[in-house]
Amino acid sequence: MKILVPVKRVIDYNVKVRVKSDESGVELANVKMAMNPFDEIAVEEAVRLKEAGQVEEIVAVSIGVQQCQETIRTALAVGADRGIHVVTDETVEPLAVAKILQKLVDKETPQLVIMGKQAIDDDSNQTGQMLAALLGWPQGTFASKLALNGSGAEVTREVDGGLETIGIKLPAVVTTDLRLNEPRYASLPNIMKAKKKPIEQIAPADLGIDVTPRMETLKVTNPPARSAGVKVADVAELVEKLKNEAKVI
Repeated sequence: MKILVPVKRVIDYNVKVRVKSDESGVELANVKMAMNPFDEIAVEEAVRLKEAGQVEEIVAVSIGVQQCQETIRTALAVGADRGIHVVTDETVEPLAVAKILQKLVDKETPQLVIMGKQAIDDDSNQTGQMLAALLGWPQGTFASKLALNGSGAEVTREVDGGLETIGIKLPAVVTTDLRLNEPRYASLPNIMKAKKKPIEQIAPADLGIDVTPRMETLKVTNPPARSAGVKVADVAELVEKLKNEAKVI
């Protein structure tokens, strides 16, 4: 079995995000970047399936600027076998990502695509569902547990009311939630080995995909500063403020 794992380069989750002075977007210059945390979970799950003898090959895919190779190398150091880098300087929206992944799935013919449920930069939570629709494959979203069983898989999903377990046939798309696993750290020997693993570079045009953004960002601003709290004299004043100012009762 072959698994395709998309990985995205985002601002490290420990970094405080800053808005550009001209409010045209988020400041990326001289900012620490890392693999999207949900994608780290996807890579870890794929590697665990390989270690269990259920998977033969893991292909890591990233779409974006030249520096995305660093993100692919991270996946290779954790245990992926090879990488594919779709090189573009454009801001690639979820639908374009899904179309690119569809073409790569047609090319690579994996039996499973495991990907993060969303990226922490745009929080769209759309690509996995769009990819499944384009491919006509079953999907298991928000997975907190994944078990392969022959020609199918059992996915435990995190839903509003608790957990839901579904059975899906392969090939399929699975998107990962936080409680699926705990990603490992890459060891130094594996980091060195990852430098020799192959990364194929292609352009979106080679796949016949137009990645021109369909949306234009007009303005990005910081959220309003939180106002200071106030003290109330008694319960009556508290109820009055909750009712007339906060309007929560």
